[in-house]
Order: sequence, then structure tokens, then C-alpha cells
Amino acid sequence: MIHFQPWKIFVAIAAIVLGLIYAAPNLLSEKQAEQIPSWLPHRQVSLGLDLQGGSHILLQVDIQAVLREQVNALLETARAALRKDRNLRFTGLGIENNAVVFRLLDSGKTDQVRKDIRDSEPDADIAVNGDAFRLEIRKDEIERRKRSIVEQSIEIVRRRIDEMGTREPTIQRQGDDRILVQLPGVRDPERVKSLLGKTAKLTFRFVDEETSAEDAKQGRLPASSELLPMEDRGTRSATNEIVVRKRVMVSGEDLTDARASYDEHGAPSVSFKFNSKGARQFGDATRDNVGKLFAIVLDNKVISAPVIRSPILGGIGIITGNFTTQTAQDLALLLRAGALPAPLKVLEERSVGPELGADSIRAGVYSSIVGLVLVVAYMIGAYGLFGMFANVALVINLVMILAVMSVLQATLTLPGIAGILLTLGMSVDANVLINERVREETLAGRSPLAALDTGFTRAWATILDANLTTIIKMVLLYAFGSGSVKGFAVTITIGILTSMFTAILVVRMMMVAYVRRRRLKLLPV
Repeated sequence: MIHFQPWKIFVAIAAIVLGLIYAAPNLLSEKQAEQIPSWLPHRQVSLGLDLQGGSHILLQVDIQAVLREQVNALLETARAALRKDRNLRFTGLGIENNAVVFRLLDSGKTDQVRKDIRDSEPDADIAVNGDAFRLEIRKDEIERRKRSIVEQSIEIVRRRIDEMGTREPTIQRQGDDRILVQLPGVRDPERVKSLLGKTAKLTFRFVDEETSAEDAKQGRLPASSELLPMEDRGTRSATNEIVVRKRVMVSGEDLTDARASYDEHGAPSVSFKFNSKGARQFGDATRDNVGKLFAIVLDNKVISAPVIRSPILGGIGIITGNFTTQTAQDLALLLRAGALPAPLKVLEERSVGPELGADSIRAGVYSSIVGLVLVVAYMIGAYGLFGMFANVALVINLVMILAVMSVLQATLTLPGIAGILLTLGMSVDANVLINERVREETLAGRSPLAALDTGFTRAWATILDANLTTIIKMVLLYAFGSGSVKGFAVTITIGILTSMFTAILVVRMMMVAYVRRRRLKLLPV
């Protein structure tokens, strides 16, 4: 259709102008872009780890540590079940090769003991050989728990990274128990490792004021208490030790929020808030124990042991100690993100410097310029003025790709730059098809406007089929790929959509406007 309705012309011009406006901030430095008023487009294309540098960390989830805890829990379950009958006699209760074993001295009570243990721990396999019992967690349940531990660890790592404010992080599973973390632009890998490596298991317990640390070291430690180190949050080192009760009064799982703040003396601290269940437990514990020491335990280290001066009934409290502003912010971040279900080990750590990224960007820019010059020269040589129209559309296409990526905050990686180069070539393919079709129609004796109309109409089906199949491939790459592969798929997809707009609408408008203005009798193809 040769006639263009005014609204189509307006949409095309508006799209080009908006593309220029949203792509323009990419010509500025990051600091200059930040100074642009917020009501104006100021977003830039996010650069991936290979372009701007950053931290690459490979973590391993210590699943065995959790499984050992679960075997210990199974041991306590068995002990509780055996103690239901005070007249029951047994011996050798302990752990052997990840299984709980014991020997029953009252053989007539075998069925009753088996039933009591089954009721308390339905996920355990119970094997009885005469008077010998062997309890193990079922294999299918172990596999389910392993998957759950890794999935939960990935989610907690993601929350902690998001709390840090890192843009476009890559967090993905590798193998059965590994997590790959890539953080573009992060220059402090030690702080990242510190935040990711902490399990952040928070509990509130009472201090055993009747037992001193010296008594505990000499073996006079009650079974209901344990000796824990006190951590100096300013130096992150253990300064002394304190005896606390094993019973957990309130768990950190009931926290709903935690923020870095300042106490009444202006020192950095961490304020926190419980949900309704935690608020009730916290209120009961503080109301009934005014004047006692309340230990705040993080990862088996006491970070503070304040005196309960009055009941805390609102579910809101504050953690004080020898904090710095940074350590207070880090602790609040960990508490907000939640506790890891298992410890994480750093298997590999790599820092990518910005110099390498700058070299990659420079090489990509040079490649784009060389490719653009060659394409421009070919199109002008092959199709003359109509080839120049295709080159104008090529530049518009490049601008619109940058604009769309800036708006979507898509990450540009080195493969993404390759995708942009490939897209430029594909957009020229569409113009080659159109010009060849128009040339054929001109040689067949059609008038200039008729040749343009027929040429575009017949080329459209081929262009649509080719681009549609490519988009389908890119969707599959994005769905099943990871990291830089996804970046490649994103840039190709954006480039295809913008190239179809420029080739079918923009180039067509320019050609028709030129032919009508000059009243040509023969097309310059």
C-alpha cells in the first residue's frame, strides 16, 4: 500500500525521535548520566561482567553439614522416644555411618519402640536385627532435602545480592550443589564473600548466669548450657566467651524486618521487628525475666548480651554492640535476607578488572565501525541512492537497539556485541531482498510506484519467515541458556524487531517520498 496515513508517519517519526532521546545517555559517562534530571531519560545500557569488570564467585553448598544436623536430630528423636517408658532399658545409643544405632535390652518391647520412633519421625527407615536397631533417613527423603537445601540457598543468596543493590547479577545453579555468582561492577569481593558465607542463623537465648566461662572450661558445664564466644563486631574477632542456655526463646525466622540505625548514644546498631508469633514469644520472654541477661546469638557467636530492663511487648527491639556503620548495615542485610539452610564454601574466586572490559568494548566498537563502513560501501555500490536509504535505516536500527536495551536495562555482554553486529547484517539482508524485488519489478516494466508496492509486498513474506524462525531460536536460547548466551539472545531479538520496523516502514517511506517528490520515470536501483 503506497499511501501512508498521517498517523503512521507520526508513529514512525515519534519512534525514531524517542530512540535518539533514550539512546543519547549512552554517549555520556556514568557520572554525567547520573546528573541528568530524573524526569528525563537517563538510563544507560547495563554492561556485563566481561565488559565492566566485577567479581566471579563459585560457591558450594555444604549439604553434608545439614545432613549431619538431621542425623543428630534423629538421634534426639530416638532418645526422646526411648525415654517415654522409664522402665525401658537400652544401650549403645549413638551415631554410626550416618545412622542412629542402639541395642534394646528388653526384647519384648521391640514393636512398641518401633512404633514410638515411627510416630516421632515418619521419614526414617527403621531396621531391626534381633535386639539391634538402626535408624536412617530414607534415601528419597535425603534427595528431596538436598534439592530443597540448594534451591533455598540460591534464593537466600539472591536476596542478599539484591539487598546490596547490585545491578544485573548472575546467580545460577551449577551441578548438584554449586552456585555461580557473577556481580558486574562489584570491586569488593571480600565483603561479598563475607555476606554470602555467613549462614546468619539468629537466636535469642538467656545467659546462664550461674555458670562462669572458667567453670565451663573446667568441665563444670550443665547439659542445658553451652560455652560460646563473644564477637567484637568492630574487628569481627572473638574477644571472650560466655555461657548461654541451649534453649532458644525466639528464633530469627520470625523476623520481618531489620535496619541499620543508631542507639540513644548515637552509636551504630541494628533495629528489628518480629511477626505476631515472634512478638508474642519475645514479649513473654522479656516480661518474665526482667533483670536477666538476654544473649543475641548469630552463627553460634554471641554478638550482644544486654540486660532486660523492661518488657518488650511491641515486637520491636534493637541490637547494640561494638558495631561500625558498615557492620551494622551488613548484619541488617543478612537478617532481612534470611538464614542459609547450609554453610557455603568458596571454591573459586575471580576478579575481572575494568581494563579487560574496556579493551573488549574498544574491540567491539572498532568491529562495529569496520562492519558498518563495509556494509555502507556495499549497499551504495550495489543499489545507489536506494542503498543509501538502507544505510540510513541501518543507523536508525542501531540507535533503536541501544534505546530499547537502555529502557529495559538489558545487560550487554561481549556476545551481545557480537549479536548487534549480526543484527546489522540481518537488517541489511531485508533491504537486499527488497531492492532485488523492486529491481525485478522495474525490469518487468512496472511503473516506479507499482514496482515499489509490489516489491515490498512480495519481499515481506520472505522477511517475516526468516526473522520469525530466528526469533524462535533466540527464545529457546534464552530459555535454556545462561549468562552471556541470554545476552546474545536478547540483543538479537531486539535487533530483529527494530530491523523489521526500519526495513519495512522507514525505508519504504523514504523511497516513496523520494519517487513522488522527483516524479521519477525510472527507479535508481
